[in-house]
Amino acid sequence: MSQTDVLDLYKQAGAFHEGRFLLASGRQSPYFMQSTTLLQHPRALMELGGLMSQKILDAGLKPDFIVGPAMGGVTLAYEVARQLSETLPDVRAIFAEKDGSGGMKLREAFAVRPGETFVAVEDVLTTGGSLLRAVRAVEGQGGQCIGLCCIIDRRQQTGPLSGYPLMSLKELYFDTYASHEVPGWLAERPLQEI
Repeated sequence: MSQTDVLDLYKQAGAFHEGRFLLASGRQSPYFMQSTTLLQHPRALMELGGLMSQKILDAGLKPDFIVGPAMGGVTLAYEVARQLSETLPDVRAIFAEKDGSGGMKLREAFAVRPGETFVAVEDVLTTGGSLLRAVRAVEGQGGQCIGLCCIIDRRQQTGPLSGYPLMSLKELYFDTYASHEVPGWLAERPLQEI
């Protein structure tokens, strides 16, 4: 699948939107990609999970587990781990969830042994903040992040993820704006919070 095909999957599923959106990062964008609309379709999830697991293997990584930030990264982490399990039979899938204080935590059932390696997965990276909070939650339990993998990398700067190897299925850069930077043509559109 080519990078164009990944975007086509979003468009075909009605998961690529144009308008004016307030992103989770706090920035505004004329475009929004609703991965849950796409990933509710098992065939799309299988295809994207397969591509991501292949990227991980092609990079020579052999993680003990895959982690995704809740909610969007839960099914993605599972599918990537499921497909990796054909090569790495003991790989697990876990998720990190909000802890109520701006960070993330792991559920008690997700035991991480010190030194276990993991790859963190995400659907769309805008700033990488959610993924970084998930990584820190696992590192706080003794896990070692050996890579990050996402469907779409929208970041225009490496930002807080610069210390981690990143693999993406598609790089798609379009401008995002702080609220005081929104251009007039975009400000004319109604703001939709997502």
